[in-house]
Amino acid sequence: MQWLHTLDIECYTPSDCATSDISAVHAARATRTFTPQLARRPENAEVGRDDSDRPRLQSGGLFLEPRRPGASGKLTGMPDRIEHVVVLMFENNSFDRMLGCMKAVYPTLEGVDPNRTLVNPDFPDSNHVFAQLKNAAYSIPVDPGHELDDVLRQVDNGCTGFVADFAQHAPNAPEDDRYQVMAYFSLDSLPVLHTLARNYLVCDHWFSSVPGPTWPNRFFVHSGTSLGHVDMPNGFFHPGIHLYDQPTVYQRLSERGNTWKIYYGDFPQSLLLVEQLKHPLNYHRLDDFFKDVGGAAQDFPQYVFIEPYYFGAKQNDQHPPTDVRHGEALLAQIYNALRGNQDLWRCTLLVVLYDEHGGFYDHVVPPAAIPPDGHTESFSFNRLGVRVPALLISPWLDPGVLDTQFDHTSLLRYATGKWGLGPLGDRVAQANSFGDVLLGRSTPRDNCPAGLPVPDAQSNPMNVALNAHQAALAGFSHHLEVNVTKAGDATILQNSRSMAGNFAEQSETVAQRARQFLAQASQK
Repeated sequence: MQWLHTLDIECYTPSDCATSDISAVHAARATRTFTPQLARRPENAEVGRDDSDRPRLQSGGLFLEPRRPGASGKLTGMPDRIEHVVVLMFENNSFDRMLGCMKAVYPTLEGVDPNRTLVNPDFPDSNHVFAQLKNAAYSIPVDPGHELDDVLRQVDNGCTGFVADFAQHAPNAPEDDRYQVMAYFSLDSLPVLHTLARNYLVCDHWFSSVPGPTWPNRFFVHSGTSLGHVDMPNGFFHPGIHLYDQPTVYQRLSERGNTWKIYYGDFPQSLLLVEQLKHPLNYHRLDDFFKDVGGAAQDFPQYVFIEPYYFGAKQNDQHPPTDVRHGEALLAQIYNALRGNQDLWRCTLLVVLYDEHGGFYDHVVPPAAIPPDGHTESFSFNRLGVRVPALLISPWLDPGVLDTQFDHTSLLRYATGKWGLGPLGDRVAQANSFGDVLLGRSTPRDNCPAGLPVPDAQSNPMNVALNAHQAALAGFSHHLEVNVTKAGDATILQNSRSMAGNFAEQSETVAQRARQFLAQASQK
């Protein structure tokens, strides 16, 4: 894999933003920690007691009493009936923004309290403040900052730096855009996400793994580490493509003979991991997911990761400026497909996650963490990123709130404990697993929503520049085409010209480069 040392990429990013001296910001560390608790039910849940007078959660005569994993991380108690894990990871939204309104359903959820309005000061006029109001827009034109230095400024002084950081990135943005940094969606304004939150388990202390952007956080969900890197491609003189040759959960699954697939919309970001380049046959287009989910349950992969469309008219990753209802539609389609196959549904866990907060406000200070490995030259990795939305969806789960502290490595802790996989670093080894809450029922629920309406959304804007994530993937796609696929000069020239075109041409070219690599690699 010597080719990865050659950093030959194209540049399509916006101009760099001024950054502050982050070393001083690093010194301010949040020390708040959270103690694992029982899952919490809505107000109308009954509280029962067993013979030993220990509180349990009662639902329809069945008790949910979470069991803790043993020291090895393997689950104890009733058999784990989950045979398939499906992970859908969206982009760039905070917990408060997307699920903070669920406090109206679950009063003990750590969400948005309309009777206790939180504010952030403006910049440079700190006497002018912006409140947390329920007027989140489905689409906003400006992408808030979420690089490492941005996030450390945002969470400083009790999470009071979100608006000020945004104002420094976009000083000419209208006042309403600053309100949007603080805004949250009102209850049921996201009908798919909020219906699922009403009916399944909300994790209200799931944090991104790194106080930084998309790439390092997605590396953590795949491998438990970013090998010390916290950056992304950001201009010609800052390519940000490194050698990501760490073991992945997919490598560990293959070693144990477990089946897995990655379904993707246009360009799978996970191809940045060297190990993934060895498994082109495990990559499939998103349309194939809906075909595969309709087959026999035993033929469906044991572990599935879904990467949405990141580009163009079909973009549904919920990254600004795209309308978040495109992601709502994808979530409904995935849920409906799983729910429509009864045999598969009864043995599947759907995990809905967001890679990071995208610069949007959340009021919970990220807690301390341990570094995943010895790669701490660029960042100490001793704190988590901002809180993100997370849902656990299965007929083996009752509605409620789980306030155990999680981050993306908790998903890997569950997978490694469940299937006896090999190690994936120190962060995974110490992470909390959510597997115990899947062991509380003796029978699956029969009152799960049978299907969800697929919402409409406004057409994605096509007269826009590539956002930071898109620009980073575009640069890597060129690198992949030149150094891995080794396309001919004519193809490289044609695609480079297309990348100088409009957003639609750029989007199609990046997707074509992924298809080209996977088709060629699959033939070897």
